[in-house]
Amino acid sequence: MDPSRRSVLGVALFSVALTVPDPPDAVGRMEAAQRGARTRIGWSDVHTVAAMTEQLSVTDDRFGGRTARPLAAAFLVNTVVPFLRTGGPENVRKAMMSAASDLCYLTGYMAVDEGLHGLARRYYLQALELAGASEDHLTFCTTLRGMSVQAVDLRQGPVAMRFADAAAAASPQAGPRMRAFLAGQQAHAAAQTGDRRSALMYLQEAEFAMDKAEARGKAFGSYDPASLSYHTSQVRFEMGDVHGAVAAMQESDRLRYSVYRRTRVKERAILAERQLAAGYLEAACTTWGLALDDYPLVNSGRIDKRMKDMFILIRPHVRNHDAQALYERARETVRPELIPV
Repeated sequence: MDPSRRSVLGVALFSVALTVPDPPDAVGRMEAAQRGARTRIGWSDVHTVAAMTEQLSVTDDRFGGRTARPLAAAFLVNTVVPFLRTGGPENVRKAMMSAASDLCYLTGYMAVDEGLHGLARRYYLQALELAGASEDHLTFCTTLRGMSVQAVDLRQGPVAMRFADAAAAASPQAGPRMRAFLAGQQAHAAAQTGDRRSALMYLQEAEFAMDKAEARGKAFGSYDPASLSYHTSQVRFEMGDVHGAVAAMQESDRLRYSVYRRTRVKERAILAERQLAAGYLEAACTTWGLALDDYPLVNSGRIDKRMKDMFILIRPHVRNHDAQALYERARETVRPELIPV
């Protein structure tokens, strides 16, 4: 890595560290780990890794994988790996492996957002290894589900189904929200393979589980009604119900918390594509315009691909006033390399 790039990453990473609880302590532990000055790890080190992982996740949600993943990778290599190599009580070392597995999963998810699928798979496999060694069943099944999400996005339906089923099998005692989280992905994967019956069965199971979970209380940061509506939209689209897919994605957009900016931009772009497919050209232009509002703040390979697709999809309609205005605005807003020649 270029030294100047390493310096910039270091400053950015320590800026993230300043947002965790008790920031001077967190920064001090990171510096000690990087110098190799630690001889034993304790619970406070585990808490530092967990808190940093949470803050890196927030950065990813707001600014995209291209911004967050280099920070997560630097933290993993410079701080977490030295912690894993340092002695300590067995229960603390086990907890550190669990915290590291969660960070590896998150870093893999960020790599997917960048479009670096081979790298993402390596992070996911490392997450599975660490989760298995620490008996962290939650991260183990969450990572398998993440691998299913990656596969379904790549249109690898049978692979996505195998990972989704493996995730569900790894969590037989899941509570209702976790069950909805798993069943929603099983529904999407099944729909992509053309298994309509299973897709509807899993979707109904996810809806029932979500109702039970919501009755117990809201859970910010977890699988929620907005996420379920997204899966409903994907299932409907895979089964050929474009209008139903539009309605469900609109509901997902309405319910989504505003902090999830990257997801909002990506899924508004998907909604616009579905609106255009349903024949709603002006509505699609409006929705793409909303996606462009937040686009400059997010650095995401998945979103950039959606923007490239937007140019292709809208070009045949540029004689329409709304489409032409969108096309010109997009040329001024998106990254230059995405603009068709």
